[in-house]
Amino acid sequence: MKYRNGIATVLTLCAFVCGGCSKPAEPSGSQATDESSASADAGEHAHGSGPNGGVVFDLGSHHAEFTVDHGQQQVTILFLGADEKSAQPIAAEEFILNIQETATAEGTPVPAMTITMLPQEASDGTAAAFVGTDPGIGNVADFAGMVSGEIDGKPVMGEFAE
Repeated sequence: MKYRNGIATVLTLCAFVCGGCSKPAEPSGSQATDESSASADAGEHAHGSGPNGGVVFDLGSHHAEFTVDHGQQQVTILFLGADEKSAQPIAAEEFILNIQETATAEGTPVPAMTITMLPQEASDGTAAAFVGTDPGIGNVADFAGMVSGEIDGKPVMGEFAE
């Protein structure tokens, strides 16, 4: 009897161990299509260059263009309409731009920056362009980072990379 209980215990343990080792099944045709369209709906889509030659990125449900003026040590976030070409004013007071540490083409380090972006040419509490300055922007480098703030009282966040 002890022998039979021992075998039953070993077989039960093997079933649990082996059952957890298998790979999940690959999604079938319609299931795979549903998953890929869900990830596309989640905001994973490409953008071209913006109307001012900057990089277009998602900021909440909006599209925005990130541009740099090295001579003025200034960055601009321009909100775009559905066509990703025309300016689209939004209701916001400011945005915080966090740029990651980077380097120039010559290898000169450019430290991380936090820049407050304020509305430019605001009208009735809305603006399409938000501008900020920092001496580090004078460095010619590829910038990447994150923008955060509130649009219509709702928090938004987006990432960009030149």
